[in-house]
Amino acid sequence: MADPAKVAILMGSDSDWPIMEACYTTLQEFDVPVMVRVLSAHRTPERLRQFLTSAEQEQVAVFIAAAGMAAALPGAVAAYTDRPVIGVPLASEPLKGVDSLLSIVQMPPGMPVATVAVGEGGARNAALLAIQMLAVADSRLRDAFKLFKRKQAETVDKRDQDLQERLGLA
Repeated sequence: MADPAKVAILMGSDSDWPIMEACYTTLQEFDVPVMVRVLSAHRTPERLRQFLTSAEQEQVAVFIAAAGMAAALPGAVAAYTDRPVIGVPLASEPLKGVDSLLSIVQMPPGMPVATVAVGEGGARNAALLAIQMLAVADSRLRDAFKLFKRKQAETVDKRDQDLQERLGLA
């Protein structure tokens, strides 16, 4: 039997998946148990509430909610749970995601939603933020995240060295 999901990724539509797949993939790379659902704050509010209640009982620790346009999903999730919520703004017409970003980041006092960048980079960062949250109480994840950061630094150092050599400055 698989471990219960520690992170739940929620999207208002399956059309959000091409962006949110980066979030899922990142969580998978760290072996974080994850579930993915399509639930709408506007079209299925009762199913959303029921899902959040059952997910909490199943020990989901962090919710990642992606939303475009009115971007209500992250706020609705925050209204129904006391677990951390990370909002991922998605680009949509005509404002290219700025509307989503502002809707998510401007939550009223008492309704915290961590907000990341618009789009795929934000989706990946949402996963990394969830991993950092879980790592507070999970030494395996803490060590894996430290290794991830070290590898990122090594990649930058290598790219710098390669550039210096190409330019004849090394």
